[in-house]
Amino acid sequence: MLNSNIKNKISSLWDMFWAAGIANPITALEQISYLLFMRRAEDVGLVQEDLYKWSFYTQYPDIDLPKTMADIFETLKTLNNKHEPFTKAMEGSKFEITKPSLLRAAIDIINEIYAEAEKERTEGQYFQDTLGDFYELILSQTGEAGKNGQFRTPRHLIHFMCELLKPTLDDKICDVTCGTSGFLVGAYQYIITQNSSGDIEQVDADGFKVKTSASDIPEGSSKATKLTTKTFYGYDIDTTMIRLGMMNLMMHNIKEPHIKHIDSLSQQFDVEEKGIQYTKILANPPFTGRIDSVDVSLELNRVYPPKYDKDGNRKAQNIQSELLFLERIIQLLKKDGKAAVVVPEGVLFGGNNAYKKLREILLKDCIVDGVISLPSGAFKPYTGVKTSILIFTKKGFKRKTFATKNVWFYELETDGYSLDDNRKKLRDNPLPEAVDFFDIKDCEKNQSTQERKKHFCVSLQEIQKNDFDLSFNRYKDFDYEEQYYDPPQEILNAILALEDEIKTDLEELKELIGNG
Repeated sequence: MLNSNIKNKISSLWDMFWAAGIANPITALEQISYLLFMRRAEDVGLVQEDLYKWSFYTQYPDIDLPKTMADIFETLKTLNNKHEPFTKAMEGSKFEITKPSLLRAAIDIINEIYAEAEKERTEGQYFQDTLGDFYELILSQTGEAGKNGQFRTPRHLIHFMCELLKPTLDDKICDVTCGTSGFLVGAYQYIITQNSSGDIEQVDADGFKVKTSASDIPEGSSKATKLTTKTFYGYDIDTTMIRLGMMNLMMHNIKEPHIKHIDSLSQQFDVEEKGIQYTKILANPPFTGRIDSVDVSLELNRVYPPKYDKDGNRKAQNIQSELLFLERIIQLLKKDGKAAVVVPEGVLFGGNNAYKKLREILLKDCIVDGVISLPSGAFKPYTGVKTSILIFTKKGFKRKTFATKNVWFYELETDGYSLDDNRKKLRDNPLPEAVDFFDIKDCEKNQSTQERKKHFCVSLQEIQKNDFDLSFNRYKDFDYEEQYYDPPQEILNAILALEDEIKTDLEELKELIGNG
């Protein structure tokens, strides 16, 4: 997360844009993100000629800086082939900072932000997502964050989910609602740290061990090419998010990110992405609740079978989007592919037919490797909704029998941060311990012998008896202390004695007042 120095600098930058008449938060967000991208382009080698390097063109006091940077931005946004996703996503984007004094001041602050971010990295925060953090801060200041159930997943939870899923160089990784691409950046950084064989190892701010040496993946090798051009894929319906996500990935040296402007629940998706599958999926789909079912994919028909009127027109239905996202994720996984997905707790215990059907599909098509219950404040200040992380491995599609035999449950009482709106870092680092327990679990061996306290296994048979309920609290053993009370006659006698004592005190008070 951003430290206070970076937050203050970003706030100053936002104030300058506001004072300069750029009051629309989305416009300011886009323009500042373009500056961050132009600054980072040099560091990751996206530009080779001095003319296009930030360190070159920002140092000349006599040039028409707004025009120069607008021209350079036009070049940068067409770095890739015109048919590639990044170039398509940047169509229509325009560098609009025309005031030289504002631009000079913004450049200074951008340089300070990057210097501070580098300092933060050297002090143990290796999972850098400066653009995503910046987006979160700006929206929180404008009151836009959390609308329509959309909010950015905290960096430490992204890191945690990557540690659970363990993406590799061989994977094809997707986020079905990618936003600023935080999950994809996290997966990339996890792969890089796992392919660094140096002896220098450090513990980051959340307690995870990371390698601080450079990656062992040779530049220009087939592995490097695959990682930076054919590994990371995402979908989103917001044009601004598409651009932010693309730039975020490219700023992390992913040369050809594949982020597509499309609704992953739509019929259009069925046509354009037909046959596409992934080996790893990380996601935190929006908790938007009801959506218009008319344009929803006809392939997503198991939880909510489509209904038609007498004229053959599709009827609108009351559809919960989080259930459809899970159905889509199962569909998009290759056999033996794995997913880690944040879901609202209601998905795990909801009693209507759609919720129960989704859980039955999940248990049949997949092995549910784990259900990790998150604390209620994990997504504050945006929402206090109770959530969990589902980890599962696909074993087939439209299976008749259950792939899952046992389910492992774990409760995170804290995620290492305060559970109020401030979300301050605490001393405890509970996330690595949760990963360790997940890695060594053995439900076949321990299911019948474990106490059901912090982590335990539950058999499929017991889950079936409970309408496929997958919530942690349904199976946890709670400690109940038996309460002991005095016999009723003794309680009554004590009340009467107390009443006599009060009456005596009142009589004395009355006498004192009367004598006065």
